Amino acid sequence: MMGGTSRYTGLVYVMPYILGLVLFTAFPFGASLYLSFTDYDLLSTPNWVGFANYERLLTSDRIFERSLSVTLLYVFMTVPLKLTFALFIAVILNYRLRAINLFRTAFYVPSILGGSVAIAVLWRYIFADTGLVNMLIVALGGDPVNWFGDPNNALFTITLLRCWQFGSAMVIFLAALQAIDNSLYEAASIDGAGKWQIFRHITLPLLTPVIFFNLIMQTVQAFQEFNGPYIITQGGPLRSTYLLPLYIYDKAFKSFDMGYASAIAWILFLIIMTLTLIAFWSSKKWVYYAGDRRD
Repeated sequence: MMGGTSRYTGLVYVMPYILGLVLFTAFPFGASLYLSFTDYDLLSTPNWVGFANYERLLTSDRIFERSLSVTLLYVFMTVPLKLTFALFIAVILNYRLRAINLFRTAFYVPSILGGSVAIAVLWRYIFADTGLVNMLIVALGGDPVNWFGDPNNALFTITLLRCWQFGSAMVIFLAALQAIDNSLYEAASIDGAGKWQIFRHITLPLLTPVIFFNLIMQTVQAFQEFNGPYIITQGGPLRSTYLLPLYIYDKAFKSFDMGYASAIAWILFLIIMTLTLIAFWSSKKWVYYAGDRRD
């Protein structure tokens, strides 16, 4: 009896996680796929329409085309900038400086607060026409910039907010830097290698697994960005910051076109999955793991 009881003890402990996974992840995942093939307004019974939503989405929806182009531009601007800045700060914080723990904490804090509504509102006031940034520009003798009213500046301003939240990627880079064996640096220094050569031929190759991990995670998060564009610009001006998550939200909860919104969400999922698979395929050519021997 005791043996039989203990056999299910582990299952009892993990049951809350299993229930959460089924109810809040697996079921909504499957339901959204079904709804993407229906006409559903949240109130009436879903009406099966087959591939009509996808056909409309890919052939005649100009708003989707605009939103997709803005989203791709946002991702391809944000992810490289964020990873580069995170790695740069991590390299600096890897040195043994006075009060280094204080600086590490200070640089990590934005990643905790950056996704909040309060920070998005603060960002809107900082870059307002009479905000802190324009006050500084005027004080230096320049002309104020229309950060949110100009379509050429609005997406860049939203990108800066995302790049400012580099703390999580920085911490991962810092942990990887501290795991590198110092004897490698000492051997390279004895051979006469400079700092740039050491970074390029030792540090960077050993960081490629972490770079790959951060690349995947930051890409997925960038495609799901919602708070910043919604709170700061509401997708404007001229839909220059109208990312796909905003379009999904508008279709689902403003137009009550849940079937069409589900189709957009699944297109977004397929884009993320495709880029992730491409990243995994390309990793064979540039990611180096311990024990790899490549000619």
